[in-house]
Amino acid sequence: MIGAITSGLFGPPFIAPTVTGGTLYTSGGYNYRVFTSSGTLGVSGAALSCDVLVIAGGGGGGRDQGGGGGAGGLLAFTSQSLAVNSYTVTVGSGGAGSTGGQGVDGNDSQLGALTLVKGGGGGGQFTYSNNGRTGGSGGGGGLSPGSGTSGQGNAGGNYGAAGGGGGGGAGGVGGNAGSNPGNGGAGVNTYSSWATATSTGVSGFYAGGGGAGRENTGGPGGDAGSGGGGRGAGSSSATAGTVNTGGGGGGGLVSSSVGLAGGSGIVIVRYAI
Repeated sequence: MIGAITSGLFGPPFIAPTVTGGTLYTSGGYNYRVFTSSGTLGVSGAALSCDVLVIAGGGGGGRDQGGGGGAGGLLAFTSQSLAVNSYTVTVGSGGAGSTGGQGVDGNDSQLGALTLVKGGGGGGQFTYSNNGRTGGSGGGGGLSPGSGTSGQGNAGGNYGAAGGGGGGGAGGVGGNAGSNPGNGGAGVNTYSSWATATSTGVSGFYAGGGGAGRENTGGPGGDAGSGGGGRGAGSSSATAGTVNTGGGGGGGLVSSSVGLAGGSGIVIVRYAI
């Protein structure tokens, strides 16, 4: 039991840590503290041994054959020892979609002093010769795609005759445009048990890239990357990245629709009961 004092047969009694903050879920022998917005993780009584999943906000999609927004960076930290203290938890918001240029980068996420996890790069815009932006995963190209951050995500895809390139995802690069605009890069389902336990993610995936917008209305936009990416505009409207997945936003259609926003990030702390 959290906070209990248990007498030891040999040596001093064991004092379990007391943990506060976020929303508590319990499953499979673990407690999960889920932060869907910024807050404070409190550890008292004793140090906490835990695993941590940190996902940043996704980038917004570009306008006018816009590249898809890159997914927020994703990092996991295993077997962390958190001393008795209060830790600031920062959950990055998603970047805004473009109304006339590149999509806006997503915002970074972080727990205490753990490595900063970078927000996704905004998608580029073909009309104004904008490149995709660099981020946790890179934005898809209106011209050149943006790069991802090593260990956190992947690059966006290249534009082509049909439209922009897809935004990069945590699990794969954004798709290049061909006969259709580029699809968003895949997210990852490595933490599907976490997603199931906490009712987060999309079908067990996090951090998918946004699909790109089309050059005309005569066909589909780029598909969303698995894990909360938004769909690019085409015969159907673009969609935003899913909140608390780090998914990138979908890119806009030529001359007539803006890019859509990326999804906010999430921070999850898991520890044994």
